[in-house]
Amino acid sequence: MTSERTFSRSSAAFGPVGADGPDTFAGGVVGNRRMRRNRRTDWSRRLVRETTLTVDDLIWPIFVRDGDEVEQVASMPGVSRLPVARAAEAAAEAAALGIPAIALFPFTDPGLRDEGGTEAFNPNNLVCQAVRAIRAAAPDIGIITDVALDPYTSHGHDGVMHGNEIVNDATVERLVEQALVQAAAGADIIAPSDMMDGRVGAIRPALDANGFGHVQIMSYAAKYASAFYGPFRDAVGSNKTLRGDKRTYQMDPGNTDEALREAEIDISEGADMVMVKPGLPYLDIVWRLKQTFGMPTFAYQVSGEYAMIRGAADRGWIDGERAMFESLQAFKRAGADGVLTYFAVDVARRLRAG
Repeated sequence: MTSERTFSRSSAAFGPVGADGPDTFAGGVVGNRRMRRNRRTDWSRRLVRETTLTVDDLIWPIFVRDGDEVEQVASMPGVSRLPVARAAEAAAEAAALGIPAIALFPFTDPGLRDEGGTEAFNPNNLVCQAVRAIRAAAPDIGIITDVALDPYTSHGHDGVMHGNEIVNDATVERLVEQALVQAAAGADIIAPSDMMDGRVGAIRPALDANGFGHVQIMSYAAKYASAFYGPFRDAVGSNKTLRGDKRTYQMDPGNTDEALREAEIDISEGADMVMVKPGLPYLDIVWRLKQTFGMPTFAYQVSGEYAMIRGAADRGWIDGERAMFESLQAFKRAGADGVLTYFAVDVARRLRAG
């Protein structure tokens, strides 16, 4: 004799049975698909999670300065300008946490800035000193260096200025020289952030011809003329020197197709990776670039994005840790292979702690 087990569909468990039968709630048709089942427990949510943030997704921007003192960046709580020795220690900590790469940005002494940004070509400038020190302290971490003249010019622009105009081709010549100096110091990735036409196509053959064929190029392919850069300009000291704005060479925030054209050109000229900057306001661009080209695609969670999250968290307006992780997961969900973020070390520590 076969025993048959029966289950009752009680109203306590499910609410009143709908008029259309057992597959409905009183509030509407649900069928057999109950999406909340997979969300019920932590282990189940983790098991079905589509996008996961790991330490391998992180790149840590580091600001370097002359002297021996650590200097807080007023507009970026928790971020400091570090002397070269401390930058090397910070990079070693990042390497120990498993962070794959760091990105260097200099605060150049105002006395070394001039109209042509000539300190950028000094083989012993701050960036080159930092590259060598970091290579000695953390030989296995990737070192990304920024190619642009704005940390070195007295006018705060990324290129050579004639009157009120940023001259493209003369700037590209200087960017090539800057890239070669950085590669000679030991940079692993050259990252042109200047948005001049043709700079990747000039830098790539110059690197190859000078024995740096192994050095990668991460192109700032879609860098927008954004309001979110303010704290960064504070950090590198160009906020008080910038004359006018950068809208003649950085992209219009209203454009998307233009980003595809920019990326296509950079890839054809030899870029190994492409970047979108800023990040969160431009996730659609990250998605389009990744879907269109299938290239390694990165995003920069810029200083303004960081400052908003930190500022709100410090005032108790949001849960800072949750916002930090959620924002970074959004980049991954949009298709980014990695993110430059000032949260990198905080995230790596929390990931390690579980």
